[in-house]
Amino acid sequence: MISELGAYGGLFLISFAAATFFPAQSEIGLVALILTEDYSLPLLLAVASLGNTLGSVVNWVLGRFVDRFSGRKWFPLSQKQMDRACGWYRKYGQWSLLLSWAPFIGDPLTFAAGILREPFWMFLLLVSIAKTGRYIIVAWAAGGLSGF
Repeated sequence: MISELGAYGGLFLISFAAATFFPAQSEIGLVALILTEDYSLPLLLAVASLGNTLGSVVNWVLGRFVDRFSGRKWFPLSQKQMDRACGWYRKYGQWSLLLSWAPFIGDPLTFAAGILREPFWMFLLLVSIAKTGRYIIVAWAAGGLSGF
């Protein structure tokens, strides 16, 4: 029971971290747990999706209050990076959040959504769809959906 809780908790943490500006690969953790066949696939998908979506919420909050954080040494984005993300977001709008799963552009997009005051409910809906969809595709590719 404790090792099962640790597996789900670890997947949540790596999924959360992967959605922030920390370099992490949650897909590797998800695939590894799927391949063991010791864990519930729906629960693995839910935990990874929840962790990854909540990590993106952190980015949205940071973007929303960027004026308080930017310029500090620990702040992960330069002004140039913020401007680029906001430009992309302005050009493609809220639907660009469906790419929030993508490496390199997903995190800045969720951050830009906060800067540009995307309504939280719409942000949460689009990011949840994107993150969950990506994990479903990863699970399918790993062969985990064959018995689903």
